[in-house]
This record gives sequence, C-alpha cells and structure tokens, in this order.
Amino acid sequence: MKLCILLVFGTLFVVINGMPPISRDYNTHCRCLQVESRIIPPDSLRSIKLVPEGPHCPETEVIAGLANGEKVCLNPRSSWVKKLIHFVLEKQLHQQGRALPKKRA
Repeated sequence: MKLCILLVFGTLFVVINGMPPISRDYNTHCRCLQVESRIIPPDSLRSIKLVPEGPHCPETEVIAGLANGEKVCLNPRSSWVKKLIHFVLEKQLHQQGRALPKKRA
C-alpha cells in the first residue's frame, strides 16, 4: 500500500515538474521549420516579425507576411535579410527617438 502511494506521488511530481508554464505567448519550439533565402520584392511584403533567440529557439526568426496572406520564414543569415532586419530595427529605434550604433570595421 505504501509503495502504491509513493508511486502515485512520484508520478504526480514528475508530471507537474515536466509541464511548461501556462502562458498565452509561451512557445517551446521554433516557429520556423524551413527558411527561405529567395529575395522577396518589397511591394510583396506587408509585415515583418522578428522573434529573438531564446529558450524556445536557438536562432533569431524572421517571419514575413506577404500581400497574398502567406507567411514565410526568412533565412536570418542571408545578406538581404540582414539588411532588412537592420532597416526594421533602425525604423523602430527612430520612432523611439534613438539610433542604432554604427558598425566598426
């Protein structure tokens, strides 16, 4: 009988500690399973969402919303995507009254 009670409490302990926190924005995995490097024309872009690296995903994710309603994950290592990220960040900082630091050679 004591063994059954220990087994039940042990199982509950493992289940409770293994559960992720309950939160609306909590995500335990990367959103982008595939990324694209193709250049997307600026007039096809409707939105850009940057998801910084963190415990949910080891890489920064760049999700582009297209004019046709499709969402595409962009390769953050592509040179054109790096420029796009820099542009988006600079625009956000400019709206806040700050500027990005200049890169040193």
